[in-house]
Amino acid sequence: MRAVGLHSDVVVATSRAYATTCTLVRGGGEAFCIDSPVFPDELEILPAMARQAGFDVVGLLATHADWDHLLGRYAFPEAPLGCAETTAARLVNEPGVAQRELREFDDELYLERPRPLSLPGAQRLPVPGHVEVGDRGLELHPADGHTPDGMAIWLAFAGVLVCGDYLSPVEIPALSPGGSLAAYLATLARLEPWVEQAAHVVPGHGGPVDGTRALAILREDRAYLETLRERGADAPLPPARRSATQRRVHAQNVARL
Repeated sequence: MRAVGLHSDVVVATSRAYATTCTLVRGGGEAFCIDSPVFPDELEILPAMARQAGFDVVGLLATHADWDHLLGRYAFPEAPLGCAETTAARLVNEPGVAQRELREFDDELYLERPRPLSLPGAQRLPVPGHVEVGDRGLELHPADGHTPDGMAIWLAFAGVLVCGDYLSPVEIPALSPGGSLAAYLATLARLEPWVEQAAHVVPGHGGPVDGTRALAILREDRAYLETLRERGADAPLPPARRSATQRRVHAQNVARL
């Protein structure tokens, strides 16, 4: 796991699995952990890394309900989880799904966890809205389309946008079950003003990128989705994201149109 400081009060750790990002944000004497790394050893060392950097984690935030973003309870078992109302509803309506998908991932890689994943009732946050950590205010904005739920978090004091599974430098836009091409395009339009202001953008996968690169990714993603809607399977993938894995994601997108 690699960690980088984007601001004196913002640290991003990137997992070895799927380059999944985890953002620590501090305000006053308190800190939140947004999303999570994936591997057991990464989750084990995350609390020590946070303490060493002076981040006293008192709460968890999840950008959406995909299992690889919900593992913060392994690192901070006493911290309450907050998420968008849409994400809380998805967790209620899909009981056990995150746990089952985590078990499938662990079984495939022969990984062991200290205990099963526990996801007690999440605090429902109004989105759009605000949440405070210490003396810092965090803006919450809707971010659906990849999945039917989600939120992006604008850290205005640091010029950092944490956007969940959007604007990835390594993944093309993915329409998961329940996702929507139209909603995905609407989310890109909604995020664009903050991307234009951002010093850094933290996507769910791929590690943080500067605002200029994130804006270029946003435009590529919009062009891909608009062409996908018009041409289906013939839509070209963004130039730097044409691996075999991303071609399989493209095929899944076509099937879900």
